[in-house]
Amino acid sequence: MSFVSPVTIQKVSGESLIETPDLLAVEEPLEIRLGFGPTDDRQQRSVSVTMRTPGEETGRNDEELALGFLFTEGIIHKSTDVISCRHCVQDAQKTGNVIRVELQPEVDIDWSRLTRNTFTSSSCGLCGKATIEAVTSLTAGPVTSDFAVTPEILYALPERVRIMQSTFAYTGGIHAAALFDATGKVPLIREDIGRHNALDKLIGATFWQNGLPLTQFGVFLSGRIGVELVQKSWMAGIPLLAAVGAPSSLAVQMAKEAGITLIGFVRDHRFNVYSEGHRAWG
Repeated sequence: MSFVSPVTIQKVSGESLIETPDLLAVEEPLEIRLGFGPTDDRQQRSVSVTMRTPGEETGRNDEELALGFLFTEGIIHKSTDVISCRHCVQDAQKTGNVIRVELQPEVDIDWSRLTRNTFTSSSCGLCGKATIEAVTSLTAGPVTSDFAVTPEILYALPERVRIMQSTFAYTGGIHAAALFDATGKVPLIREDIGRHNALDKLIGATFWQNGLPLTQFGVFLSGRIGVELVQKSWMAGIPLLAAVGAPSSLAVQMAKEAGITLIGFVRDHRFNVYSEGHRAWG
């Protein structure tokens, strides 16, 4: 399965029009199914369908996306909760677009965390306080970390990440979530057409390698910062979240509650700090 799709476009510049080949980012649904229950009574349930960029041919990014989603929703807590995570091959109509996560028999699932839709719906009717309280109940409290960076490191991140975005280089229509350390090194980057999916992939990749919590790393995002991205970062123990775009008011409110440094408009040798600014002056 390819992450880009070829098309022919009409390119208009001034008074000229030419037909030329182009590439688009592929967008397809991924259904996440859970296998759960005692050994003698295994059950299966579909828990989410998200529009995503399929990623590499091996489908590894889909595994990371599924695991990151389940971790940040509080369904799984450690890699040993998972027996396996692989694409379903029985459903010929959805080849490559269904992934099943088999959980250990003793894993107790709180289904209400997946049904109340607390974090993803902007029209759920919950006030900001209720949203933050819901996330707080899943965490160990505010993020504590001595992680810090210099402004120069933050200034360099947009270009450094852009160069590493392989899919963006082909299409120009994809988001990135990049992990960076206190020296500005970027050891891991994930891309997707959805901002939240890119971060889920990043968190899922570190979850599978027992790398959580990410208290000694920051995350750089290529778009704006919504509250769901702060929630996922809080769950993963990320102390600093920076982005090219702007944060929402609730994202700032949650970042302050979480003790996360929130930085927006990182571009053109400048940025804005919205919370916990001491980590941006390392």
